[in-house]
Amino acid sequence: MSFAGIIGCGNVTEVKSGPALQRADGSALVAVMRRDATKAADYAARHGVPRWYADADQLIDDPDVDAVYVATPPGSHAHYALRVLDRRKPCYVEKPMARNAAECLHMVDAFAAQEVPLFVAYYRRGLPRFQQVKTLLATERLGRISSINVRYSSGQWRNAAADPWRLNAELSGGGYFLDLASHTLDVLDYLFGPLRDVSGVASNVASCCAVEDNVAMIFRAGDDILGSASWNFAAGVHEDIIEITGTEGRISLSTFGNDPVMLTVGETVEEFSRPNPPHIQQPLIQTMVDDLLGKGQCHSTGRSAARTNRVMDEVLKTYYGGREDAFWTRSWPGTPVGSDQLLLRSTLP
Repeated sequence: MSFAGIIGCGNVTEVKSGPALQRADGSALVAVMRRDATKAADYAARHGVPRWYADADQLIDDPDVDAVYVATPPGSHAHYALRVLDRRKPCYVEKPMARNAAECLHMVDAFAAQEVPLFVAYYRRGLPRFQQVKTLLATERLGRISSINVRYSSGQWRNAAADPWRLNAELSGGGYFLDLASHTLDVLDYLFGPLRDVSGVASNVASCCAVEDNVAMIFRAGDDILGSASWNFAAGVHEDIIEITGTEGRISLSTFGNDPVMLTVGETVEEFSRPNPPHIQQPLIQTMVDDLLGKGQCHSTGRSAARTNRVMDEVLKTYYGGREDAFWTRSWPGTPVGSDQLLLRSTLP
C-alpha cells in the first residue's frame, strides 16, 4: 500500500488528482497541507483525509506518509521536491515540472543520485484517448508519418485578474504556454519520442502581463517527421487540434477535449470514443502506485518531463533573452510596452 500526502491542496487536487490518489488500487491519501490552515482543514474534512497541516515539513515528516505529491505552482516545485528527497521519499510533482529546464535537471540529478523515484503529473499519457492514438500508430494504417500539426487558440488572455499566478513568471515560469502547451508537447514526446531541431518565436499581443501569449514552433520527431505548432492565447475563437498525417491517412484529436479520436484513411472515417475518466489523473496515478509497489512502470518521470521543459525553453529563449538563469528576477526583451511584471506580483494573495 502506498500512503500519499499532498503539499498544496488547491483546485487541481479537488477532482483531478486528490480523489484519484484515494481511488487508485493500492493507494491511500492520508494527509494534506496548505499554508492557509482553515482551507487545509476544510479540504481534509470534505475529502475524508485523516490529517491536515499548514506546514510542509510536518507533512513530509509524517511517518505514515511514504510518498508526497507536490501540487503547488511550478515556482516552488524544486524547493519542495528536494525537501521530500531529504527524507528519501518518492515524489510526484505537478506539471510543468519546474520553471525551466535547469531546475528540472537539478531535480532529476538529485533524485537519481539518491535512487529515489521522481514522477511528474503529465497525466494525458495515461488517458484512453492517447493510448488509442498510440495503438493506431503501431498498426501503421497511416502509412509513413509525414507531418504533425498542432493548433490551439483561446481567449485566455482575458483571465489575468482571475488567474494571476499562471501569468507570473516567478511562480509559473511563463504564460499559459507553460501551463497548457506543456501537455501537448509531453503527449508528442510520449507518442514519437524526444522532439529535436526545435525552434520557435513568441510575442505578447494582448495581455497586460509581461509573459508571452502567442507562440509558434517547428520541430522534428520520430523518423524525420516534420512538425509545426502554434498556441494563440489572445484569440477571439477557440481551436484545439492535433493532426498526425501519413502517406495513407490522418489521425485528428484534441489535447483537452473529450471528443472522439478520428482516423481518416482514403474515404473511410472511423471514430474512437475514449472518454476521459471522472478523475482524470487516475490512470497515470495508478501506474505510479504500481511502480512504487513493484507491479509495473510509470512512464511520466522526471527525465521525460525535463525534456518538455527543455523544448519550451528553446522555443521561448529569444522572448526571455535566455532561460538558463533565474530570468524571472530580471526584465526580458519580449516584455511589451506598458506591462509590469512587478505590478502583477503585487496582486497575488
